[in-house]
Amino acid sequence: MSTESHASPRVGVPYRTRKEEVTGDLPRLRKYLEAVRQAGGIAVPVSLGLKPAELAKLAETLDAVALSGSPADVDPSRFGASRHSETAKADADRERTDFGLLEHFLTEQKPILAICYGIQSLNVFLGGTLLQDIPSEIGTSVQHDWETDESELDLFHGARVEKSSRLAQIAGAAEIRVNSSHHQSVGDAGRNLRVVAHAPDGVIEAVEWTGDANWVMGVQWHPERMAGTDAVAQALFRNLVEAAVARKKTVNA
Repeated sequence: MSTESHASPRVGVPYRTRKEEVTGDLPRLRKYLEAVRQAGGIAVPVSLGLKPAELAKLAETLDAVALSGSPADVDPSRFGASRHSETAKADADRERTDFGLLEHFLTEQKPILAICYGIQSLNVFLGGTLLQDIPSEIGTSVQHDWETDESELDLFHGARVEKSSRLAQIAGAAEIRVNSSHHQSVGDAGRNLRVVAHAPDGVIEAVEWTGDANWVMGVQWHPERMAGTDAVAQALFRNLVEAAVARKKTVNA
């Protein structure tokens, strides 16, 4: 093993759904893995079929996690809501895996980047709620396109970033351009989460952790799809990896 590989942080990426994992339908997962590799990390796919003890053992070996998107929706019973007619079927294996990883990474203060479904999972884990269907619940004129999850034709819109936020420092701007492939979003923010970006219609586009000094970022868009060309997307994955490297140095000092 090279010195570079030895020094590179291991970044866990959960499979998007148990069905995709079992059937080997992995083109969309590979975008997350490649974005992590481009940022200098070692991408480690995390099976959704692990038993709790197996997941805990694997989590101990990981330095950071990038919670991926998913065509599933978080079970509304987890945030005390009735099921909306447009809410997609939940993936119990994905929920269990995300929550197990979040328990470990927040406790051990390891960096987290939570993307699309991931930000929703993070928010619910921390006691927050979700808008279950943006079009019918807020009547937005901004097209947050759910269907593009299964295509390569992303839609884009602007997002306003809070100037004092970590995201603003990463982006280097108070207004950024993001892609959109979702019909749900953060409702009430969970414990120790600060809302730091909104779409023009008010939909929450990003949250940051305020509970301690740990690097925890949740974004509603898909930076993994933009990581080849977009500076903000690249910076998000690079900051995740850099935060993991910094933590490793501190722990090993």
